[in-house]
Parts: sequence; C-alpha cells; structure tokens
Amino acid sequence: MNNKFKNITYVTVFYTVICLIGCSNIASTSIASNDTSVSDTLYSHFKELFHVGAAINEETILGYDSQSEKIVTTEFNSITPENSLKWMFIQPKPNEFNFSVADKYVQLGLDNNMHIVGHALVWHSQLADFMQDIQNSAEMNAHVQNHVNTVVSRYKGKINAWDVVNEAFNEDGSLRESVFYNQMGEDYIDQVFRWAANADPDADLIYNDYNVYKPLKRAGILRLVEKLKSNGTKISGVGVQAHWDLNSPSLKEIEQIILDIASVGVPVSFTELDISVLPSPWEMVGAEVSQNFSIFEGDPKMNPYPNGLPDVIQNQLAKRYEDIFKLFVKHKDKISRVTFWGVMDKHSWLNDWPIKGRTNYPLLFDRNYQPKKAYQTVLDLSTTD
Repeated sequence: MNNKFKNITYVTVFYTVICLIGCSNIASTSIASNDTSVSDTLYSHFKELFHVGAAINEETILGYDSQSEKIVTTEFNSITPENSLKWMFIQPKPNEFNFSVADKYVQLGLDNNMHIVGHALVWHSQLADFMQDIQNSAEMNAHVQNHVNTVVSRYKGKINAWDVVNEAFNEDGSLRESVFYNQMGEDYIDQVFRWAANADPDADLIYNDYNVYKPLKRAGILRLVEKLKSNGTKISGVGVQAHWDLNSPSLKEIEQIILDIASVGVPVSFTELDISVLPSPWEMVGAEVSQNFSIFEGDPKMNPYPNGLPDVIQNQLAKRYEDIFKLFVKHKDKISRVTFWGVMDKHSWLNDWPIKGRTNYPLLFDRNYQPKKAYQTVLDLSTTD
C-alpha cells in the first residue's frame, strides 16, 4: 500500500473512532437530558411487567424544577406525591381543604397519561393538629369519614390507586395505638377501606407499610388482608415501602415478602424504593419518621461521602439494584408497581433522615440529574425470567 492510501486509511480510522466516541457521548447525554426520542426508558423497559414510578415533590409538581419534571415524564409511567395529599396539607383545619397543589399533581399525571397514586389517606404521622386533640369516638369517625369521602370523591376516576391506610402495625404484628385506633377501635382500617371504596369503586385500594420483611409484622398485615377479604371489604394490594440499604434485607427476605403477600390473593406494590449507602444508627428501625438521632449530626463517620460516591460504593449500589430488579422480574406476575421514593439524590428524604445534614445517594439519578451506573444496570436487565 503506498503512503498516500496509508494516510487516507489512518485518517479514516481516526475520524471513525472519534465519531464512535462522540456518538457514544451523545447517546448518554440524550438520556441525561431526557430526550423523549430515547427508545428505552425505565417505564418502557418494564411496561409489560409492572408500572415504574417516582414520588415527586412540590417543586416538580408546580413546575419549578423542569429538569426533574422531564425525568419524571420521560422515565416513569406512575407518580406518587411525597407530601401534597397528606392530611396536614390537604385539611389543616376542620373542613378547610386546600387542594391547590394536589390538583396540579393530578393534572400532571393526567396530561402525561400516567398511573396516579394518592398517598396517604389515613396516617398517624403528618396529621393535622386538630385531629390529635379529638377525644370523642363519634367525632373522630365523622372527621375521618368526611376526609376520606371528600378527598377520594374529588379525584374519582382520576387517581388510580390510594394508599388508604399507612403504617398501622407495630413490629410484632399488633396494631399501632394511634389516634385512629384509640378512638375508632381495632376495626377502623376496615371502615376506612369501605369509605374509600364507596367514594371511588374503581380505584385500587392499598395498605402500605415499612419493615414488611420482618415475619411478625408481615404476619399481622397478612391477617388484615384476609380479614378484610372475608368481610367483603375491598383491598387491592399491599404496599411495601422498601426503604432498604446495600445489605439489608436479604434477597431471600425480599422474595419471601412477595410470596407471602401473593399467597393471600393480592399483588405487591413496592411503593417507596430507595437504597441508602450510608451507615445507620444501630437503634434505627425501618422508616419510623419519629426517630431522633440528632446526637449523630456532624459526625463524619455517619456521613462518609459528602463530596461524591466512591466507585466501589457506586458499583455496590448498581449490583444491589440489579439483584433486586432481577427478583422483581422473576415475580412479575405478583407485582403491580415499583415506585422510587424520589427522582434524584439531591431531593431524597434520606439526606436529612434519620440524621440531618448528610449526603446520601439512594436513587438512580444523581444530584446533577444524570443517570448513574445503577440506572444503566437496571435498564440492561432482561425482562424475561
């Protein structure tokens, strides 16, 4: 080969390599910028198996965070409001309802043809102050019925599924002695589900809780499902919050959750999935929001990655998500929805819970709205078991 053709060949190869590198960068950038032309997204990848959703905050709902909104509408086909439908925000005073943010949340879902979740109708936490002061059973019943009827009826035919009752069980499987339990009695959950079903007969009605991997607590929840079904009360599934970490619960424990819930004839929704990469106080249990670990604030041992996640931990997070989603695919016939509790690391509640002021990395998108290694690992999974 003469030198002229040699040079042409070298130049061609050089520009081909440059083009390939550039094309590769363009592809990854298109995902990060949420180009709607991208063929494979989280929801499209799993659309034949289950809904894939995200919990969204008020900034996203109101359009103040356009990058987050773009990720939501491109990557997910289900949404849950982090706070906008909780009692303290919807009805802070008796019969004074504020639906301004909730209406925009629902409209966002409708505009994008999404599976819309209502979270959460009856929960002892983030409850309006006036409810804590009620000492009369009849008054408590009237307020709860009015709240459920008013909220569910407003979004009848729009919200597809409700977390009807949230976190009603203790770790030993007994019912939590909440204001609802104390004033309405142990059958209050049945009553609330009936009111919700009457307000919107077509909506899916979910019982939602954390630490469902613990056998005693799970047994209590399963007894509830069986009791409601035997009473003829509609219950559409069990929500498993899935606030997990890199090592716990084990895959075997997660699989047992799925199998046990399916055994009582309802599907599982993984409603609040995130994977903490930070050390946790050894007293910490699940997602009980009332826990206080302020003594650990400012302790560098409890916040080891303030300036970024090391590759070794990034790889562990990707592997953890890969293993979990492999399990979800394996049991796709028993799962109706997988929802991440947040869109990106920056907005995760785990930055300030259970210890304030930390830097956590529990989701698939980083603080700059970019997909992480865990994102691609999940997308690379086969959707056939």
